[in-house]
Amino acid sequence: MAIRGVLFDVDGTLILSNDAHTQAWVAALAEAGYPVPFARIRPLMGMGGDQLLPRVVPGLTPDAEPGKTIAQRRAAIFLERYLPILQPAPGARALVEHVQQAGLRMMVASSAKKQELDQLLQQAGVADLLTEATTSDDAAASKPAPDVIGVAVRKVALPPTDVIVLGDTPYDITSAQQAQVATIAVRCGGFADDDLAGAVAIYADPADLLAHYDQSPLAQTH
Repeated sequence: MAIRGVLFDVDGTLILSNDAHTQAWVAALAEAGYPVPFARIRPLMGMGGDQLLPRVVPGLTPDAEPGKTIAQRRAAIFLERYLPILQPAPGARALVEHVQQAGLRMMVASSAKKQELDQLLQQAGVADLLTEATTSDDAAASKPAPDVIGVAVRKVALPPTDVIVLGDTPYDITSAQQAQVATIAVRCGGFADDDLAGAVAIYADPADLLAHYDQSPLAQTH
């Protein structure tokens, strides 16, 4: 493996947002008369809304009512109530800076919509560093489908074996595996190591990965 490019997930990886997204889904669903507990939704963080909603309430989809309104309310609640108070993951900016200085190609690969992603990157403090992104808007299906990762690989114009994903959920790993890309996982998204099986390495957070950078898969450049 000769790594020349890194695909960054954002939610749960560079910003500590998974609980907030869950709370926004709970609130939006409750408003529409669907009382779904936090514990039912939280393990699904990392999926896009097109994947998550029908798993939570069979028959609902963001493309048709009432799912469309629920998804829109989820986004509004998240942006208004939670985004302004979210914190970057420890070491997020320092890691991205280090990857940039190492000369690796960088691309965001996220299941978020572009408008939401732009604000997440700002809140994470990395918007000026990560200027190219693939989002669910660019793909037919979001994670755990391989579409987002596949489009991102084509955008960085590297073979899948020369690219690695940095993510925090089992859905990042599944999506990457289907696109024939390896994954480094971080625990700061709230998933246990057993959930992250399939990653080539697991670190506590971006700061931990940076502290062990020279021994990590990211340092395998030749």
